[in-house]
Amino acid sequence: MALNIKPLSDRVLIEPVAAETQTASGIFIPDTAKEKPQKGTVVAVGNGTKEHTMTVKIGDSVLYGKYAGTELKLEGKDYLIMREDDILAII
Repeated sequence: MALNIKPLSDRVLIEPVAAETQTASGIFIPDTAKEKPQKGTVVAVGNGTKEHTMTVKIGDSVLYGKYAGTELKLEGKDYLIMREDDILAII
């Protein structure tokens, strides 16, 4: 199922990973205490600008800032759209 959205210039569309529901020691985390995920998968990439060529590509797993990007909901899923500069690392 392909998304019908194409980010402009140096923007990237990211699908965040689901927040952890259990710690490594087995303790369940309630919804009110879950942290916002900072990891996701690149779903769509803009063409870049004259001054900025795009580094990330579709399918890359990335780390981004905690408050980076704008949240949006498409076809029942949550996504983030942000500038490539807001991405901290490709993992």
